[in-house]
Amino acid sequence: MAYDDLRDWINALHKAGELKRITVEVDPNLEMAEIADRAAKMGKGTARAGGPALLFENVKGHPGTRVLMNQFGSERRMRLALETDSLDAIADRIRLLLKPETPTTLMDKLKMLPKLAEVGGFFPKVVAAKDAPCKQVILRGDEVDLNRVPILKTWPQDGGRFITLPCVITKDPHTGKRNVGMYRMQVYDGKTTGMHWQRQKVAAEHLRERLRAASADTAASVDLMALTAGGTTVAQSLESIPQATLGKIRDGRMEVAVAIGTDPATTFSAIVPAPPDVEEYLIAGFLRQKPLELVKAETVDLEVPANAEYILEGYVELGELRTEGPFGDHTGFYTMQDDYPVFHITCITHRKDPVYAATIVGKPPMEDAWMGKAVERIFLPLMQLTLPEIRDVNLPPEGVFHNLMIVSIKKSYAGHARKVMNGIWAMGQAMFTKCIVVVDEDCDVQDVAEVVLRVSNNIDPERDIQFTLGPVDSLDHASRLPNYGSKMGIDATRKWAAEGFTRPWPPMLTMDAAVKARVDTIWKKLGIE
Repeated sequence: MAYDDLRDWINALHKAGELKRITVEVDPNLEMAEIADRAAKMGKGTARAGGPALLFENVKGHPGTRVLMNQFGSERRMRLALETDSLDAIADRIRLLLKPETPTTLMDKLKMLPKLAEVGGFFPKVVAAKDAPCKQVILRGDEVDLNRVPILKTWPQDGGRFITLPCVITKDPHTGKRNVGMYRMQVYDGKTTGMHWQRQKVAAEHLRERLRAASADTAASVDLMALTAGGTTVAQSLESIPQATLGKIRDGRMEVAVAIGTDPATTFSAIVPAPPDVEEYLIAGFLRQKPLELVKAETVDLEVPANAEYILEGYVELGELRTEGPFGDHTGFYTMQDDYPVFHITCITHRKDPVYAATIVGKPPMEDAWMGKAVERIFLPLMQLTLPEIRDVNLPPEGVFHNLMIVSIKKSYAGHARKVMNGIWAMGQAMFTKCIVVVDEDCDVQDVAEVVLRVSNNIDPERDIQFTLGPVDSLDHASRLPNYGSKMGIDATRKWAAEGFTRPWPPMLTMDAAVKARVDTIWKKLGIE
């Protein structure tokens, strides 16, 4: 059965021996982050498995509160979080949905009915406010104060305290489709935070749509494209907008809600690269195999997870920006200051004795490495739906996910590797991938040593490396311009005559199968290990 809430998940972690309760007083200002960082990096080299989940029960300055960190910080815990023995098993479930077998008989059709009913049972359902644990305490007006929440500062040069594991809920103004994304939120004071909506994020597009609707003239609408993006054009964009139009825009608001401390599948669903028309609430139901319970928010027209520990309700004023950052990011470097929208909090609801959920990002491997690996395994079928020649994908944590992708393919024609590179660069969030390495299907992409062997031996650098220009991740500090730069693809597949390689391609070394089997039978007797 799915975890009902964060507390149910904490109990499961405890029973599995995956939870460490910290009773020593710890400061949320840097100390918790340092402890979580050390736990995430426990072990050495490839043996790094991630230390335990951490429940801080004696939080300095916040008596009676608790903070959960590193909840996803190992492969085993990711499997526990999603209640599966194998992340690839979830991928197989997705494949069945994407490519169901065509029924040929009446009996085959009848067998499909339970599967269709199962999918129908994943849709979220709205419950009454009285049944929603997240509304056990409701704070409005002067009672709203983020300073009462044990929000962390994670790195010394951070611009302040940041909410690092939020599920940010917005709604498309045209379709009404809800989106749940995970965007860091810098705390400015007790009632306002930054909202780190990078220009390519769905919530940023929701804000742009409202900006376009609020703008009276077309020219201003075009200029307003920059407002939710950050970057060097924000000030110029504001200056170019007529004052009457700017005043009208600033009278408009976009409602936002933020859930903190949800069940693990719901938290995870906020980071997945969902297809555009699929709500994250539905993905959470699919992962839980049980519908997510929602409740109407108190002050905004949005539905929020009923069992969350905290709900922050409020709005973003259209056209309002404020400096956000620096922030110690998952790249291992600080993301520097930039201008982003401001979130004004009108109401906080929470459970009695709430548990605050947080994470720290930085030099890998860290907790987000395992979350990213789960995304890689579970959503491989979606990549294969567009590029069926793909056999496997590896996003090494050291590549911080958007800097390096290793892909194995079933090569069928000359230039096939380059076709795959370009297909990936045209695919959703994969467009940010800085380096793509393509190898043959007999190469295990999860074995980085094998990949390095293939790449270093199989390429003629001038012939097999290609460069292109396009959008890059906003966190890429090395790109020539913010959000725009170059990318590299490496074709490390065997080269064919049709690709201009006329010499024989040598076979790789491999031992005779019969000899390997014989040695397997006597190996223990040899006393080598």
